[in-house]
Amino acid sequence: MVLQATEEAGFRPTGEFSQLNSYENRVFDLRLDHEDQSPDRVIAKFYRPGRWSAEALKEEHQFLFELKKEGIPVVAPMLLPGNKSFLSVQGMNVAFFPKFVGKMPEELLEKDLYQIGRRLAQIHNVGSRKSFQHRPVVLDSPYSAWQNLEFLAPQVAPEVFQRYEAAAIEIIERLEIELDPEAFLRIHGDCHRGNLLFQRPLGGDREFFFVDFDDCMMGPEVQDFWMLFAEADSDLEKDLILSGYEELREFPQAQWEWAPLLRGLRILNYAAWIARRWEDPSFPKLFPEFGTYSYWAEETEALERIAWSFAGR
Repeated sequence: MVLQATEEAGFRPTGEFSQLNSYENRVFDLRLDHEDQSPDRVIAKFYRPGRWSAEALKEEHQFLFELKKEGIPVVAPMLLPGNKSFLSVQGMNVAFFPKFVGKMPEELLEKDLYQIGRRLAQIHNVGSRKSFQHRPVVLDSPYSAWQNLEFLAPQVAPEVFQRYEAAAIEIIERLEIELDPEAFLRIHGDCHRGNLLFQRPLGGDREFFFVDFDDCMMGPEVQDFWMLFAEADSDLEKDLILSGYEELREFPQAQWEWAPLLRGLRILNYAAWIARRWEDPSFPKLFPEFGTYSYWAEETEALERIAWSFAGR
C-alpha cells in the first residue's frame, strides 16, 4: 500500500523503505529510482483516518506554503500531480515531504533562543494574516476539553477522580474566562523541543526549523512558547526568546498568566489522547504506566497545583 501510494503520487519507488517514529500517523522513508535533479528519497506521511478533514489538511499545508514563501525554514509538502498537496489511498490521506536531515538540540544556547524567538515572530506574523476555518481552536483540539474530561471519567482511578475532576473543571473554566478567541491567530500549536530541529551550515551558526505542523490551530501566541522552556531556567529562557521575538513582533505580556493553565489543559488532553488511541497496539507498549493508580495520582497532583494557584483570583 505504501508503494502503491508512492506510485500514484508520481514517484518511482525502488521498493526500499523504512518506517519512522510517529505516534499519531504512519510515516515512511522511501528510496526512489530517481532521474537527474529528482530526489532520491521522499517521506510519505499517512494521516490517521478520521482525525482531520480534507479541508483541515489543506489549511495545514497552505500555512506551510505561506511560511516557505516568506523564507521561513519549514518543511512543506511536495506538490503532486494536479497541483495537490495530498492524495487519498484506500481511505487514508497521504502527503509526501522532501527528506529533511536535522538534529534535535540537546541544549539551547543563548543565541539559539534568540534565533528561535525571531522564528516564532515570523511564523506568527504570517499566521496573523488570515484565520483557519477548518482547523481546531486551542480549547477544541480536536475534541473539546469538556469532551475529554467526560471521556476520561470512567478511566481515572476512582480514589482520585473527584479531585482530578475538580481541578480540571477549575482550569477549563478559568481558560474560558481568560482566553479571547477574537484575538487568536494561526499558530504551530504543538511547539515543544521535539518539533525543533537544526542544521549547521558549513562554518555557520545553527539554523532552526520548526517541524510537524500536524496540530496547527487557532490560539494565543503564548501557546507556542511555554513548551519550549526547561522548567528550571524558564525565566532566563523566556527573556532570551522574547528578545528575538520582539524585534519583529510585539508580544502580549498578559498572556504569560495563561501558560500554567495551558499546561494543565495539555495534561488533560494528552491523557485523553492516549485513552482514545488505546486500541492501537503500539500505545500500551509506549505508555505502560497509563491507567495505573500512580499515573492518575501524579496527574491529579499536577492539575491541582495549577488549579489552586489560580483559586480566588
